[in-house]
Amino acid sequence: MGINSLKPQPHRIVHSTEHPRQRLVDITILVLVLISIASSLVTSTNLLSDTWRGHLNTSVWFFVVIFSVEYAWRLAIAERRWRYVLSFYGMLDLFAVLPFLLGAPVDLRGIKIFRALSVFPLLGATNYVIAMRRFARAFELAREELVLFVITTAMILYVAGLGIYYFEHSAQPHAFASAFHSLWWAVTTLTTVGYGDVYPITVGGRFFTFIVVMVGLGVIAVPASVLASALTRAREEEERAQRERME
Repeated sequence: MGINSLKPQPHRIVHSTEHPRQRLVDITILVLVLISIASSLVTSTNLLSDTWRGHLNTSVWFFVVIFSVEYAWRLAIAERRWRYVLSFYGMLDLFAVLPFLLGAPVDLRGIKIFRALSVFPLLGATNYVIAMRRFARAFELAREELVLFVITTAMILYVAGLGIYYFEHSAQPHAFASAFHSLWWAVTTLTTVGYGDVYPITVGGRFFTFIVVMVGLGVIAVPASVLASALTRAREEEERAQRERME
């Protein structure tokens, strides 16, 4: 056995939950993410002096540099780099620092909180890991249905926005200036949120709104029932596999 075979391989350090360096890297990053989020929350309040606020704003670049180095390191030692780039955690790591690197006024560091999901195995939370795998399997089983649902919902939104524009444009030319402006009303109505900032005042518009709300109730119920069914199937597959292993 050669000396090189005894050395820990970099990709194992990143992807193996049993390696001590993997545990150290993931927990350290998670701690830095929590500190970064706490810093962002405190900075948004009026409890700090201008001096402390300036220090916290400057510390943003410290976290950006650390997270950028982490992303570059994981990318450099990944066995399949494109697979990492297109993975959930790869996209997470990239978008957490990309706005800062591009100079965009958007702070997405908080999305790295989902990195905590990768630490569950390190903390011995096996049940949560199994549950996450079950959810992933459920989304895989319901993928076609969910894609069809998203496409259908987009079509319904378009029809709803166009319909309310024809009913309300003449009565409220500012609120429903175009079909594109009416899409906001369509989104809030179809999801049954109804903020009340834009609403119909004509008889035809109100009747059309009633129809859209009824459709919206079904739109909300469909993905929930599809995912519930997929989760049931995923659990049944898991139990069947366990019985086969015991046999």
